[in-house]
Amino acid sequence: MQHHTHAHDDDVVVFNIGMTIARPHRIDLWWPVFVAMPRMIAELERNRAAAERGEAEDLGFLGATTLMGRRGPWVVQYWRSTEQLYRYASSADHAHLPAWKAFNAAGRKHPGAVGIWHETFAVPASGVETLYGNGAQIGLGAATGTVEVSRRGARARTRLGSRVA
Repeated sequence: MQHHTHAHDDDVVVFNIGMTIARPHRIDLWWPVFVAMPRMIAELERNRAAAERGEAEDLGFLGATTLMGRRGPWVVQYWRSTEQLYRYASSADHAHLPAWKAFNAAGRKHPGAVGIWHETFAVPASGVETLYGNGAQIGLGAATGTVEVSRRGARARTRLGSRVA
Protein backbone atom coordinates (compact mmCIF):
# COMPACT_ATOMS: atom_id res chain seq x y z
CA MET A 1 0.00 0.00 0.00
CA GLN A 2 1.24 3.47 -0.86
CA HIS A 3 0.85 6.24 1.70
CA HIS A 4 1.20 9.94 1.02
CA THR A 5 0.79 13.14 3.01
CA HIS A 6 0.27 16.78 2.05
CA ALA A 7 3.20 18.70 0.54
CA HIS A 8 2.21 22.11 1.99
CA ASP A 9 4.54 23.25 4.82
CA ASP A 10 2.91 26.56 5.75
CA ASP A 11 -0.12 27.68 7.74
CA VAL A 12 -3.42 27.05 5.99
CA VAL A 13 -6.94 28.45 6.20
CA VAL A 14 -9.74 25.92 5.91
CA PHE A 15 -12.94 27.62 4.77
CA ASN A 16 -16.14 25.58 4.79
CA ILE A 17 -19.05 27.13 2.93
CA GLY A 18 -22.42 25.74 1.96
CA MET A 19 -26.08 26.31 1.41
CA THR A 20 -29.25 24.75 2.76
CA ILE A 21 -32.37 24.44 0.68
CA ALA A 22 -35.49 24.85 2.80
CA ARG A 23 -37.95 25.12 -0.09
CA PRO A 24 -36.81 22.67 -2.78
CA HIS A 25 -39.85 23.40 -4.96
CA ARG A 26 -38.70 27.05 -5.29
CA ILE A 27 -35.92 26.42 -7.80
CA ASP A 28 -36.11 30.09 -8.77
CA LEU A 29 -34.89 30.99 -5.26
CA TRP A 30 -32.13 28.43 -4.69
CA TRP A 31 -30.75 27.97 -8.21
CA PRO A 32 -28.93 31.36 -8.33
CA VAL A 33 -27.22 30.54 -5.02
CA PHE A 34 -26.41 27.01 -6.20
CA VAL A 35 -24.67 28.16 -9.41
CA ALA A 36 -22.80 31.06 -7.79
CA MET A 37 -20.25 28.86 -6.00
CA PRO A 38 -19.02 26.96 -9.09
CA ARG A 39 -18.53 30.33 -10.81
CA MET A 40 -16.43 31.56 -7.89
CA ILE A 41 -14.37 28.37 -7.75
CA ALA A 42 -13.76 28.58 -11.52
CA GLU A 43 -12.65 32.20 -11.13
CA LEU A 44 -10.29 31.23 -8.30
CA GLU A 45 -8.87 28.27 -10.25
CA ARG A 46 -8.24 30.53 -13.27
CA ASN A 47 -6.47 33.02 -11.01
CA ARG A 48 -4.36 30.30 -9.41
CA ALA A 49 -3.22 29.08 -12.84
CA ALA A 50 -2.51 32.63 -14.05
CA ALA A 51 -0.58 33.42 -10.85
CA GLU A 52 1.53 30.28 -11.30
CA ARG A 53 2.41 31.53 -14.80
CA GLY A 54 3.25 34.97 -13.39
CA GLU A 55 0.33 36.61 -15.21
CA ALA A 56 -1.78 37.64 -12.18
CA GLU A 57 -1.56 38.47 -8.51
CA ASP A 58 -2.03 35.33 -6.39
CA LEU A 59 -5.36 35.63 -4.56
CA GLY A 60 -4.27 32.95 -2.07
CA PHE A 61 -6.71 30.21 -3.08
CA LEU A 62 -5.06 26.77 -2.87
CA GLY A 63 -7.93 24.53 -3.94
CA ALA A 64 -11.33 23.13 -3.00
CA THR A 65 -13.33 19.95 -2.59
CA THR A 66 -17.10 19.91 -3.15
CA LEU A 67 -19.32 17.63 -1.08
CA MET A 68 -23.05 16.99 -1.07
CA GLY A 69 -24.75 17.04 2.31
CA ARG A 70 -28.25 16.05 3.32
CA ARG A 71 -29.52 19.63 3.02
CA GLY A 72 -27.34 20.95 0.22
CA PRO A 73 -23.84 21.36 -1.19
CA TRP A 74 -20.78 22.09 0.91
CA VAL A 75 -17.40 23.27 -0.34
CA VAL A 76 -14.18 22.89 1.65
CA GLN A 77 -11.72 25.53 0.46
CA TYR A 78 -8.04 25.92 1.31
CA TRP A 79 -6.42 29.37 1.42
CA ARG A 80 -2.94 30.69 2.24
CA SER A 81 -4.24 33.28 4.74
CA THR A 82 -7.38 34.78 6.22
CA GLU A 83 -6.27 38.16 4.86
CA GLN A 84 -6.34 36.82 1.29
CA LEU A 85 -9.69 35.09 1.86
CA TYR A 86 -11.25 38.28 3.25
CA ARG A 87 -9.72 40.42 0.51
CA TYR A 88 -11.28 38.18 -2.15
CA ALA A 89 -14.66 38.13 -0.37
CA SER A 90 -14.86 41.92 -0.17
CA SER A 91 -13.49 42.76 -3.62
CA ALA A 92 -15.87 44.34 -6.11
CA ASP A 93 -13.56 43.04 -8.87
CA HIS A 94 -14.39 39.38 -8.19
CA ALA A 95 -17.46 37.13 -8.28
CA HIS A 96 -18.15 36.81 -4.55
CA LEU A 97 -19.34 40.30 -3.63
CA PRO A 98 -22.01 40.59 -6.39
CA ALA A 99 -23.27 37.08 -5.51
CA TRP A 100 -23.38 38.02 -1.82
CA LYS A 101 -25.37 41.18 -2.57
CA ALA A 102 -27.81 39.25 -4.79
CA PHE A 103 -28.31 36.61 -2.08
CA ASN A 104 -29.05 39.27 0.54
CA ALA A 105 -31.54 41.04 -1.74
CA ALA A 106 -33.36 37.77 -2.49
CA GLY A 107 -33.22 36.75 1.16
CA ARG A 108 -35.01 39.91 2.23
CA LYS A 109 -37.85 39.16 -0.23
CA HIS A 110 -38.09 35.42 0.59
CA PRO A 111 -36.73 34.79 4.10
CA GLY A 112 -36.05 31.18 5.01
CA ALA A 113 -36.11 29.74 1.48
CA VAL A 114 -32.35 29.31 1.17
CA GLY A 115 -29.72 29.42 3.87
CA ILE A 116 -26.00 29.90 3.54
CA TRP A 117 -23.28 29.25 6.07
CA HIS A 118 -19.54 29.32 6.42
CA GLU A 119 -16.83 28.41 8.93
CA THR A 120 -13.25 29.69 8.85
CA PHE A 121 -10.36 27.88 10.54
CA ALA A 122 -6.90 29.47 10.59
CA VAL A 123 -4.68 26.42 11.12
CA PRO A 124 -1.01 26.84 11.98
CA ALA A 125 1.35 24.49 10.17
CA SER A 126 2.03 22.85 13.54
CA GLY A 127 -1.61 21.72 13.65
CA VAL A 128 -1.83 19.89 10.33
CA GLU A 129 -1.51 16.13 9.75
CA THR A 130 -2.80 14.16 6.75
CA LEU A 131 -2.66 10.67 5.30
CA TYR A 132 -3.76 9.56 1.83
CA GLY A 133 -3.65 5.82 1.12
CA ASN A 134 -3.54 4.05 -2.23
CA GLY A 135 -3.78 7.13 -4.38
CA ALA A 136 -6.60 8.93 -2.57
CA GLN A 137 -6.35 12.58 -3.65
CA ILE A 138 -8.75 14.78 -1.71
CA GLY A 139 -8.70 17.77 0.59
CA LEU A 140 -5.43 19.52 1.35
CA GLY A 141 -3.45 16.90 -0.58
CA ALA A 142 -5.46 17.53 -3.74
CA ALA A 143 -5.15 21.29 -3.26
CA THR A 144 -1.40 21.44 -2.61
CA GLY A 145 0.04 18.14 -3.82
CA THR A 146 1.37 15.18 -1.87
CA VAL A 147 4.67 13.56 -0.98
CA GLU A 148 5.53 10.07 0.24
CA VAL A 149 4.57 9.72 3.89
CA SER A 150 8.15 8.78 4.80
CA ARG A 151 9.13 12.41 4.12
CA ARG A 152 7.13 13.48 7.20
CA GLY A 153 7.03 10.32 9.31
CA ALA A 154 5.34 6.95 9.40
CA ARG A 155 3.03 7.75 12.31
CA ALA A 156 0.36 10.45 12.61
CA ARG A 157 1.92 11.73 15.84
CA THR A 158 5.22 12.23 13.99
CA ARG A 159 3.62 13.92 10.98
CA LEU A 160 1.60 16.44 13.01
CA GLY A 161 3.28 19.78 12.46
CA SER A 162 6.29 18.31 10.68
CA ARG A 163 7.95 19.75 7.60
CA VAL A 164 8.64 17.84 4.39
CA ALA A 165 12.14 16.39 4.55
